[in-house]
Amino acid sequence: MTIYYTWIPQLLPFEWATHIFMQNALLAVLLVTPLFGILGTMVVNNKMAFFSDALGHSALTGIAIGVILGMSDPLWAMLAFSILLALGISIVKASTTSSPDTIIGVFSATAVALGIVILSRAGGFTKYSRFLIGDLLSITPNELLMLVFIVLGVLVFWGLMFNQLLLVSINSSLARSRGSNVRLLEILFSIIMAVIVTISIQWVGLLIINSLLILPAASARNISRDMRQYHLFSVSIALLSGLAGLLLSYYWGTATGATIVLCSAVFFLLTLLGTIKK
Repeated sequence: MTIYYTWIPQLLPFEWATHIFMQNALLAVLLVTPLFGILGTMVVNNKMAFFSDALGHSALTGIAIGVILGMSDPLWAMLAFSILLALGISIVKASTTSSPDTIIGVFSATAVALGIVILSRAGGFTKYSRFLIGDLLSITPNELLMLVFIVLGVLVFWGLMFNQLLLVSINSSLARSRGSNVRLLEILFSIIMAVIVTISIQWVGLLIINSLLILPAASARNISRDMRQYHLFSVSIALLSGLAGLLLSYYWGTATGATIVLCSAVFFLLTLLGTIKK
């Protein structure tokens, strides 16, 4: 990190690049946004937008569990609960005839309500309102190091499992006939989603975390002709939105996560307009 802190002000001779918190936030954007761009493609393909939204909102219950357990940092409680929720949704969805939207809605609503009830006791909810909007500028070097390992882990998983995940998203019956363990793949992807969404909430905010995941992929889908372009455009849009949102939030004094999402929304509108003209 010392080398990074030394070279960034020289490579980027701007006033904002002299601040340590902006240097940390810049590195976080370079790590997180491409990751969201990659995962978002499969989320959009599998029509899992509601699922990822449920994971984000379930963080409230994870925070509440952390409070009950007396944790000073509820991250690990949030992470554990999100993984359990993802497993629960996946198992129930595969074991019942109810529609996936109904199952996800039930889990999501219950988790949010439970979290609010626990956190609102004795007016304690306001202490955790920072998770609602996030604070990317508060990210620490240790958290950046954790992000690096997470990104590497996801990239390895993506390289090994992408073809099978894609086949499952296109036709699960065909995937089974080719020997793929569809249930296991769905559970693994759900767990990865739970980890990424939950960890990112503290920097992006649970109110908009789903938008950051969906908008770049949705934008890319409007203009892509094949899967290679789909991934390339999604990652590029996510990265450009992240950088633009970070800089705009610095000069405007606005919430970084929300500003990044607005930039992603602009990209979506532009790609949508381009599609309509055709």
